[in-house]
Amino acid sequence: MKIRTLVVLVVILAAAAGTGHRFLWPVIRAAGAGAATSEIPITHVKRGPVAITVTARGELQGGNSEMLVAPMVGSDSLNVTDIRDNGEMVKSGDVVVEFDTTQQEYNLREAEADLAEAQQKVIQTEAENQASDEEARYTLESSKTAVEVAKLELRRNAFVAQMKARDNEIALEAAQNKLKQAEQDLKNKTATATAALAIQRAGEMKAKTMSDMARKNIDNMTIRAKTSGYVNLQPNTSNLFFISTGMVIPPVQIGDTVRPGMNVAQIPDMEKWEVSAKIAEVDRGHLAVGQSVMVKVVALSGKSFPAKVLSMGNTVGQPWDRRFDCRMKLEEAAPELRPGMSSNLVITAEKLDNVLWVPSQALFEQDGRTMVYLETPSGFTPKDVTLVKRSESQVILTGLKEGDAVALSNPSEQKRATKQQQSAMKAIGK
Repeated sequence: MKIRTLVVLVVILAAAAGTGHRFLWPVIRAAGAGAATSEIPITHVKRGPVAITVTARGELQGGNSEMLVAPMVGSDSLNVTDIRDNGEMVKSGDVVVEFDTTQQEYNLREAEADLAEAQQKVIQTEAENQASDEEARYTLESSKTAVEVAKLELRRNAFVAQMKARDNEIALEAAQNKLKQAEQDLKNKTATATAALAIQRAGEMKAKTMSDMARKNIDNMTIRAKTSGYVNLQPNTSNLFFISTGMVIPPVQIGDTVRPGMNVAQIPDMEKWEVSAKIAEVDRGHLAVGQSVMVKVVALSGKSFPAKVLSMGNTVGQPWDRRFDCRMKLEEAAPELRPGMSSNLVITAEKLDNVLWVPSQALFEQDGRTMVYLETPSGFTPKDVTLVKRSESQVILTGLKEGDAVALSNPSEQKRATKQQQSAMKAIGK
């Protein structure tokens, strides 16, 4: 008989739970008494101050964080050879991440060898240009001397035979032509020498640039902190396996391969903390930049920090779970704060004074009506009200009087559940 009684009681509770009530307080008499009753819970309309709040859960982050990025060194991937532990404290100038520099060191040796060869070519070209210039200048001076000699011979034409005089004229003309050619050759050789030297110097500059770039790449492959703070390692998003399967992406660690330009670690500003949270779309209308927030850090025994709403992002997600990113800025900092700490947020959206309010479960919406079930001498009667504001636990409304008693559950559904209980109790009595 006891087993049968327990089974029927389980059936009763399951049936009551299936009615969809938020609050159902059945009072079940002692089994075997042959009777059962249920009471409809009520509350009274109150007047006073009400704070409209939005609660959420967020994650602590450093504001104005320094993001450490894998260097762009002309390679498809980089191998991590050393990295600080997650949460480790570093100071400005400390090494946080080191990458394998084998390829860059090889590039540096090649560039330095090319630079040495280019410098030798510059020296050789300068020497060749100097020798060519001296030869051209010697030819020019010789041509000038030949012209002067020819002019002197031309003065003797009055005392020599006509044939000899003609020879002197031809010799002067030839010497002048040779001088012109020597002058032109000097100009051409000077231009050619200048161009040849410019080409060799360009090669030297290119080799020097490659050498400097390789040396700079090696320096960049050792990433140092610019500010003091705690290291917050970033997920290794270059791992396509985790991304494609939807598994949790692990942070970057020693031996990993990362892409150039990928975020590797983050060092938050220890003086400027923020909290990032994803808040349901239905609460967006309550929020605005600058509203007060109380942040309770879970890991610090619920220690609270005042904050302000900093920004609100776009709404994303599935139609049944639309949320938006909201960031809060802490007004006070503490040395025990760490990136990634979970926090419970209470955002005070609005404070209203001298308003009528009831618990949120006392308000019902049906067929476009907003109503409560008002207690009267003849029973509970549906009463239309006007909803002013709603929070998670309270609703502010008009259309009632202070002290009115209203039901916390739908009376008709409560009666249906009561009948089910009574039928079950009768079955127990049988």
